Formats: sequence, C-alpha cells, structure tokens
Amino acid sequence: MSMEAARKPQPSDRFTFGLWTVGNRGRDPFGDAVRPPLASTTVVERLSELGAYGVSLHDNDLVPIDATAGERDRIVREFQKALQDWNLRVPMVTVNLFYDPVFKDGALTSSVRSVRQYAVEKTKRAMDLGAELGAEIFVLWGGREGSEMDGARDARQGLAYYRESLNTLCEYVKTQRYAMRIALEPKPNEPRSDIYLPSVGSMLAFIQTLDDPEMVGVNPEVAHAKMAGLNPVHEVAQALDAGKLFHIDLNDQRIGRFDQDLRFGSDDLKGAFYLVKLLEDSHYLGPLHFDAHAYRTEDAEGVWDFAAGCMRTYLILKDKVRQFYEDTEIQSALAEWRAWCEQERPIHSREDREFWGQAGYRYERLDQLINELILGVR
Repeated sequence: MSMEAARKPQPSDRFTFGLWTVGNRGRDPFGDAVRPPLASTTVVERLSELGAYGVSLHDNDLVPIDATAGERDRIVREFQKALQDWNLRVPMVTVNLFYDPVFKDGALTSSVRSVRQYAVEKTKRAMDLGAELGAEIFVLWGGREGSEMDGARDARQGLAYYRESLNTLCEYVKTQRYAMRIALEPKPNEPRSDIYLPSVGSMLAFIQTLDDPEMVGVNPEVAHAKMAGLNPVHEVAQALDAGKLFHIDLNDQRIGRFDQDLRFGSDDLKGAFYLVKLLEDSHYLGPLHFDAHAYRTEDAEGVWDFAAGCMRTYLILKDKVRQFYEDTEIQSALAEWRAWCEQERPIHSREDREFWGQAGYRYERLDQLINELILGVR
C-alpha cells in the first residue's frame, strides 16, 4: 500500500463523528449560526463518502424533544435506511441533559426530585434509541451536574443523587438485556462553573462506589483535560491502566480557553502524536470519535474539510508512530537509555547517590529526534 493510500480513511480505521459535531452551525455565546442545518441523512451520506466508520448522536440530535411517537418512529426509520444505504454504524449514543431550561440546576443531580426522575426517564428513552440503532456504548456527560455556589446543595448530596441515578440506569440496561456499557465523560467546567467529577481519576474513584462498577467506564476528551491544565495522554493512560477506556473523544484545545473543540491535531501536534502512539501501542479497539467542529469561519463545504482533516491527521500520526519504531537512531537512543536505567548500581552511599544525581538521561537528544520525526525531516 502506498503512503498516500494509507492516509485515506477506511471503515476499518473506526473513525466516528457525532451528528452534533459536523452539524455544528458555528453559533457561539456572542453570535448566531453561520451555517444552515444539516439533515441527519446528509451527514450519514457525506461521512460514508469520506471513509468514516460510524456516526454518534444525542437523542435530540435526531429526534426533537417534543416529537410525537409517530414522528419519532418515522425519523428513526429514515435514519436507519440511510445507515443501511451508506453502510455506516452507530457505535455510541448519548443523551442531552443540558440544553432544555428544565436542567438549569442539573439533571441527574438536580435538587428537585421531579427533575431527577425526568432526567432518568429521558436517559432510558435515549438508551432505547441507542439499542434500536445498534449502539454498544452509552456516553453520559454531566454538563449541568455541578454548581455555581455550594450553599444550597452539599456536593456530597449531589454525588449521592448521581450514584442513585446511575445505579437505576445500570439496572435498566440489564433488565432490558441491552448489549451496552456506560461511559462517563469528565469535564472541569462549562457550562457550570464547577462540574462534579472533573477528571478521569475522580470518575474512576466514583465508579467504584456504584452497585455494578463493571458496567461503567470513562470517555476522556482531549479538550476537557486541557481545559483543566491536565495532560490528555496521562488521562487516557490512567483509563487504559484501569481497563476503563470504553470510548474516547478526540479534538484539540488551547489551555486556558473556553471549550474550543478544535480539529484534532490543529493546536498541539506533539501531544496528538503521543496520544495516537498510546492508543496504537495499547491496541485500543473502540471507536475513534472526533468530538470537534469546524471553525465559525467555515461555510457548509468547510465542514467536510474539517472532518477529512481530523481523520487524515490521525492517520498521518499513526504512520509517524510506525516510523518511530523503524527509525534506527531513535531506537538506538532508547536502547542506550534503557541500558543506562537498568544498570545495577544500588544506592548505598553518598557517592552512589551523587552518581545518579549527576547522571544525564539524554532526554534532550531523544526529544529533538522525535520533533524532527513529527516535522517530517527524518
């Protein structure tokens, strides 16, 4: 296979996009939409043409929140036909518990019991939709599960509400015999000032308090980790180490900014390289989901430039990972480093301590070699 052919996306690459990602109309808090809405069937067609594997969705990306049962069934039938016609899968479905004003103080953690009950029932219906579409992963992002002030609701109570809701939802999946696992998505802030369980580590600890922790994993997102000043590679590595990487959201982000959802690799190529290397080295076999959107400057056609760019960048970096292992100078530097680290010199004296304290690890040389690899001069 030629180099260029290897960079053409294929369904076997497992690339997926959300209806809300390519369907983003460029609206932001200071400006209205700049692109027309996209029909879900059009999204399916164009993603298939670009070589994607699947499409994901929130319940209300596909079915309006106030749709009648008849309207809902018609919309789903039309969507299923498009999926069949264009050979696209739905690996993941999620639920919108953040847009409607009823969720302004949380959904599964709302202080109002009626809101919590409504959120649980809405999530069950989203799970039904996911099962109908063949989804095996249900992502749960608690965008409104948090607070601006902690005087009214003790955060421990909020977590108790969250736990109760998740236990109910896990039981529902088992009762319905759905082949579905739940992935919790951490984010530190936005739209709430503070969102409960803001990192992979906090999610993993919380999962162990559930009635059935085996059913629940995590869905790390590059941008969310960087918003908190964390290293996305380390976040994903922790999820892999725990056996809990059920799904992943790939995008990019500048530290200290609002949630930008930039095209994958558009800001931090070295970080993207190390993330691709981690995923490939670990033999992660789940969907590679791009939770990002085109710049507000783009028209409708620019959306497909964005989608193609996400996939192409991943494949280019995947090829760079191959080159990393084939580059004799890089591998020689690594071999020298390993031999240096593994030498038997126990620390029994001041002289031994000083030896290791003054030792050079040659990270500068290795880092420069990797920079040159990524820059394409090796």
